[in-house]
Amino acid sequence: MTAVICRTAAEAVAGIEDGSTVLVGGFGMAGMPVRLIDALIEQGARDLTVVSNNAGNGDTGLAALLAKGRVRKVICSFPRQSDSWVFDGLYRAGRIELEVVPQGTLAERMRAAGAGIGAFFSPTGVGTPLAEGKETRVIDGREYVLEHPIRGDVALIGAHRADRMGNLVYRKTARNFGPVMATAAALVVCQVREVVAAGELDPEAVVTPGIYVDRVVAV
Repeated sequence: MTAVICRTAAEAVAGIEDGSTVLVGGFGMAGMPVRLIDALIEQGARDLTVVSNNAGNGDTGLAALLAKGRVRKVICSFPRQSDSWVFDGLYRAGRIELEVVPQGTLAERMRAAGAGIGAFFSPTGVGTPLAEGKETRVIDGREYVLEHPIRGDVALIGAHRADRMGNLVYRKTARNFGPVMATAAALVVCQVREVVAAGELDPEAVVTPGIYVDRVVAV
């Protein structure tokens, strides 16, 4: 299936429903699809569960979505840093839920969703509050905790370039969670700097094949 090349970010996020689980790419602001998030704010979807590395920076991007009160729950690895005041204020006021997931486990839970893995055992978090209520098992003398996949209704990711088939090339650390998120959601929407003709991207440089990508917009 060929990806739909959208004319605007608003067109790219059309149809995202209230209550959706939205995977949002980015490591801090690196690779965060800010234009797609701005369009989602304008689109109006609410009661969202957002899965991301952290819980927003400053007042833009994901933080702006949180500030609008559109997010019910955040699943992330780093909910607090020096510029996460929007999330911090909402959490202290009891206006948002939080699930903390170790960074490697977060990536693997999404990868498991994309690979069709029902669940997996990980040693990370054993003996900490993050393992409370979860099944544990001793394997070869080491204790592990059972983790389940994270699947998204939608993934909003950023890449450097796309071709008209939806194949994606990333730029340096902006790649971060984009590739695993693209495999783990029912609808994958990507913002890029430019869209080129099919055949213009070096196949050896393509990280996310177009089969995973539904909509692309150049911003």
